[in-house]
Amino acid sequence: MSHKIAIAGVAGRMGQSLVRTCITEDGCEVVGGTERPGSGELDKDIGVLAGIQPLNIKAGLSAAEVAKEADIWIDFTAPTSTLAAMTALDLTGVRAIIIGTTGFNEAEEAALREFSKRFAIVKAGNFSLGVNLVTALVEQAAARLGDDWDIEILETHHRRKVDAPSGTALMLGEAAANGRKAPLKDLQSPPYDGITGERETGKIGFSVRRAGGVIGDHEVMFGSDDELVSLRHTALDRNIFARGALRAGQWAIQQPPGFYSMRDVLGL
Repeated sequence: MSHKIAIAGVAGRMGQSLVRTCITEDGCEVVGGTERPGSGELDKDIGVLAGIQPLNIKAGLSAAEVAKEADIWIDFTAPTSTLAAMTALDLTGVRAIIIGTTGFNEAEEAALREFSKRFAIVKAGNFSLGVNLVTALVEQAAARLGDDWDIEILETHHRRKVDAPSGTALMLGEAAANGRKAPLKDLQSPPYDGITGERETGKIGFSVRRAGGVIGDHEVMFGSDDELVSLRHTALDRNIFARGALRAGQWAIQQPPGFYSMRDVLGL
C-alpha cells in the first residue's frame, strides 16, 4: 500500500532530500509541500526544487491545502512553524506526523503532547538508525557506570545550523540522564566559560562546534580517573535522515494517536 506524504519546508535541505528519497522508495508518494511566507520558492515545482524531474506539484503556503490528500506529514522546520502546521492539519486526513524540528521550549513540547491525542506523532532529534542505536547504548552505559564517571557530549554541524546544542546532542543527553534516572535539566552543566571551578560530579556537559558543511558528528565520552569510553556517530549522507523519517511515517500510520520516538519505531 502506498502512503501519501506532504512535506513542510520542501525547498530546504531536508525537504529536498525527503522528496528525492520518497520517489525512489516503495510505499510512499509525495502529494504536496509547503514553503515559508515570502519565500522565492513558492509556486515552484517541488521536483525541480529537489533537483529532479518535475512532479507537477507546486510548493504552497498552507499546510491544510497541500496536505488535503496526505496520510503523513513530515516536518523539519522551526518550532512555531511546526505547531502552526499541526493546527492546520486538523482540517485534513493526516493521521501520522513525523517531526524532526528541534529547539522546542517546554511550553511548545507540552503543546506537541496535546496534538498527540489526535495524531500518531513520532518526534526525534535524529532519524538515523545508527544514532538511535548509539542512543540506546548511551543509556545502558550511563546506567552501568557510576556518577564518578563524567559524561561529555560533543557535537559538530555545518555553519548554517541555528540551534545549539543540536537536537541529536540533547537526545543523547536525555538518554544519559535516563540511564542515571534523573531529568536532563537537573544534570546538564552550563557551558564552560571563564573560571568555572572544578567540574561537578555527576553532571552532563555539552560542547558545540559549527564549521563548514558538516552534516552531523556526535560523540559521547564517559571518563573516570583511569579510563575513557567513547561512543560516536558520523553522518556521511543527509539521506539517512530522510530514509529514517519515511520509515517512521510508514510505522506511525499503523499506530493509534500517541507520542512516539524512533526507539519505538526501531524496537529499541
